[in-house]
Amino acid sequence: MSTVTTTSEALSKPGNIIALMIALLTACVAFQLNASMLSPALVTMGEELNASQASIGLSQTWFFTAAAVFSLFLPRLSDIIGRKKVLIGMMLMMGVGSIISAMAPDITWLFVGRIIQGVSGPTVPLCLIMLRSAVKDPKKYGALMGMITAVNGGIAGIDSFVGGYFAENFGFRSIFWLMVVIAAVATLLIVLLAKESKPGEGTKMDWLGVFFIVIAVGALLTALNEATKLVDGITTIPLVASLSLALLAAFSFMAFWRVEKVSSHPMVEIVHLRQRSTWAPLLTTTLTMTGIFAVINGIVPAFVQATDPGFGIGATQMSLLILTPYALLGWLFGPFTGRLAPVIGYTIMLRVGLLGSMVALVIIGFLGLHSLAWMITGTVLLGIMYAGTVNIMLNGLGVVLSPAGNPGFLPGMNAGAFNLGAGLSFLILPAILVATASLGDHGSYLTVVIVALVITGAAFAASMLVPKPLDAEVAP
Repeated sequence: MSTVTTTSEALSKPGNIIALMIALLTACVAFQLNASMLSPALVTMGEELNASQASIGLSQTWFFTAAAVFSLFLPRLSDIIGRKKVLIGMMLMMGVGSIISAMAPDITWLFVGRIIQGVSGPTVPLCLIMLRSAVKDPKKYGALMGMITAVNGGIAGIDSFVGGYFAENFGFRSIFWLMVVIAAVATLLIVLLAKESKPGEGTKMDWLGVFFIVIAVGALLTALNEATKLVDGITTIPLVASLSLALLAAFSFMAFWRVEKVSSHPMVEIVHLRQRSTWAPLLTTTLTMTGIFAVINGIVPAFVQATDPGFGIGATQMSLLILTPYALLGWLFGPFTGRLAPVIGYTIMLRVGLLGSMVALVIIGFLGLHSLAWMITGTVLLGIMYAGTVNIMLNGLGVVLSPAGNPGFLPGMNAGAFNLGAGLSFLILPAILVATASLGDHGSYLTVVIVALVITGAAFAASMLVPKPLDAEVAP
């Protein structure tokens, strides 16, 4: 009997899985801190850098835009040159960007640092891909997937509070230095605890295709960012810029399609783009984010803090009552729903989560706008149904539905869909709030929530087209 142990067998041993999870979770925490810890420190950043809040907000926008762009191709590149190698590179670039941001003498260098940090954008999908290659048992993978993906919704609300505390007591630069330390720890753990895998070794990278898809998505996201200025009544320049960038995005995507049709080593085969297993989850992700993201991250917090028509509570109290329970429940329910997904079905769990999210929006719109207790109830339910269920299923489907010969393709595109949906959400919903001001405060907020409900309903309809990932599901 042979005593040779294969790499996959070695990776599937409990001790190795625990070690891998420690490394992957640390990497995901490091990325999430980049995404969320600065939110309560934006005012402090503006004061210390003598910059407007609009400029500081734009630095956040460019971080997420860079994250979306790098998510498009780094997972595919990792299939070819090594997933561990690419993840280490991402953590190192995150650390470099954090150092530049911590030492930034002005807003320009802050922009440079945040864009470099954006290289770490596909951290969560890449970690899920690495986990799937190591864990063959669908039930175990589902539970561990839930743990990793739940971090993407916020670290139980602790990240925002720590960011606010550091900014208030030590200045915003201390937050970036904390990011440097955690990025360094994550890099070390990945080096020591993760194993290398590169299923596409020997394949050439389709850099021409990468160029066109990056231009397409980058131009589209920038167009959305410009279009948000129209909400503030600034029309001429943003309108021209957004339309020009939208045209550039369309032409670039057509060029990408043409390149992929003739390439001998395409980034993604056209046949895969035409399959429901590709476009249906991407459409569902985009619609879901459009319907929900700005509600929980913008509309509800603004309403709750407003004296009229809201409840006039402060930012800290709002975080304790609204954002922290939302993030905490998503973090707690993620492993549970992930464990159920292979048994009940990924698509069934996704639809349950979307229906629950719609119920939450109904509570927020028709009851929560009149009662703080009902508003808290609605956001708590949204934490369970969206952050703890839908978000987990959408990330998981991006991995388990990806083509066997190109496992990094769909997770990367799905990460882009998350960012696209978030941009659309902050474009559409605030614009509706402004456009319906004549209905009165309650009327305009209710209209926004109803539109969010309709878009989420469209996401539910799109989810009916997502095929079952049979290879990732088992009998109860």
